[in-house]
Amino acid sequence: MRESGEMYLETILVLSKEKATVRSIDVADYRNFSKPSVSRAVNRLKEDGYLNMSPEGFLTLTKKGLEIANTIYERHIVLTKILCDLGVDEKIATEDACKIEHCISTETFDALKKYVAAHTS
Repeated sequence: MRESGEMYLETILVLSKEKATVRSIDVADYRNFSKPSVSRAVNRLKEDGYLNMSPEGFLTLTKKGLEIANTIYERHIVLTKILCDLGVDEKIATEDACKIEHCISTETFDALKKYVAAHTS
C-alpha cells in the first residue's frame, strides 16, 4: 500500500469518528484534495478491498482497510505526542508525524512506544 492510500484510509477513519456517515466529498474537503483525485483513489481502494461504498455513496472501511487505518492513526497520535513532548510546536509535530507515520518500520515504532511507556508516569 502506498502512502497516499494509507492517508485516504486514515482520513476515512478520522472522519468516521466525527460523523455518522462519510462520503468522498467529505474526504476531499478534509484533505483539500480535488474531487476527481478522491474519486480515483476511492475506486482503487474499493477494487483492492480496503473500503466499500453504499449505493448512497457512504464510505466504510473493510476489515483489511480498518487494520491499516488504525495502524497509521496510532502512529500519528504516538509520534505527534513524542514530538510535542520533545518541545516541537504542535502544528509542526502534527505535520512531521504525518510524514513519518508512513515510512517508519514496525520495529522502530514498537521500540518508541516501549520507550515512552517506560519513561512516562
